[in-house]
Amino acid sequence: MQPMDDRPTIAVDARSLVGPPTGIGVFTLSMLKALADRGAVRCIGMAHRDLSCADELRREGIELETQSAPSGVWWQQLTLPRRLAAPDIDMVWSPLLTLPLRNPVPSVVTIHDLTPLVLPDAHRLKVRLSFLPFLGSTVRQARRIAVDSKATAEDVQAHFPDSASRVQVVYPGIDPVFVPGDSEAIAETRQGLGCQRGYLLFSGTLEPRKNLATLLDAWEALASSSAGTLPLVITGPYGWKSRSLASRIEQLQPLGLQYLGRLPRARQVEVMQAASIFVYPSLYEGFGLPAAEAMACGIPTIVSNRSSLPEVVGEAGVQFSPQDGGRLREAIAELAGDPELSNELGLRGLERAKRFDWARAAGEMEEIFLETLKSDLPPADEGLEAK
Repeated sequence: MQPMDDRPTIAVDARSLVGPPTGIGVFTLSMLKALADRGAVRCIGMAHRDLSCADELRREGIELETQSAPSGVWWQQLTLPRRLAAPDIDMVWSPLLTLPLRNPVPSVVTIHDLTPLVLPDAHRLKVRLSFLPFLGSTVRQARRIAVDSKATAEDVQAHFPDSASRVQVVYPGIDPVFVPGDSEAIAETRQGLGCQRGYLLFSGTLEPRKNLATLLDAWEALASSSAGTLPLVITGPYGWKSRSLASRIEQLQPLGLQYLGRLPRARQVEVMQAASIFVYPSLYEGFGLPAAEAMACGIPTIVSNRSSLPEVVGEAGVQFSPQDGGRLREAIAELAGDPELSNELGLRGLERAKRFDWARAAGEMEEIFLETLKSDLPPADEGLEAK
């Protein structure tokens, strides 16, 4: 452990960084690095096993600790509280939805979404059991509750009305590597994929909540009826309940579908920059970072009109009902066949993406942390607006 300093010390539940970061892990990693850049608080990342990105975090000056435990839930509920009781810890922040039932210090939690409540079938039983028994206690004890979007804020307040005065929207940022690609690099990526005219892109974990089957249906109908349809490229790991989806993807490959799997970050950026259209048909998102990343690359974006996605893309993207495969098919055909409209949406997306900045997000989280430490009482109601 590094020598103590005068800054408040915040223990951070970093379990989402034990494996390769996806979703909440990407959020946690980026937020920790942005907080380290600001430097007003001292963060110590803690988990039950070593973190996969430990070297990267240490280079940013972030301290790390491991308290071994049989599982992440065991660690959070039984092992972590003993560490939090030590005199060097001022506060705990969990970016992973829950807090320990027995918690001796002030706390802040980030709730990215409430899918365990609103879409329980979108999670394995193991995942639901890891969150649901602790969610009510977490909301009651947290002095501040940060959420990724107004949509999530409304969900939290609907299920936990007494939390309203403690909920604050902090929009995540977009990694600065997501910028428009230059024409030479785009041509090289497309050439390497055998998609010289461009391609549709979906990125995300392949699981039921992402509603990928609707995209496959729409694209197959287009590919079967028109020789000019753009190929479809899919990136991201297989999640649960994906066996039939894997079989479907394999069957569609002769029509021009390519599944690239989980990609290294740099390669993911290249593939995003070279896409013609990004499609994200998810049934529910706390924020929908891939759609924001696509906009930051200047890629025209189509999203479902559910949860936070309309909030993220605004007028910069095309929206459709996630059950309306016919409308999705029309939207893809319209953008693919209208370069002027496609270019206009790409420019709108670039402008829209500017509001999602990690430095700004870290400043808002830092303020939440410092306010949490000032008083034992929840702050006055501030509404749902992000600062």
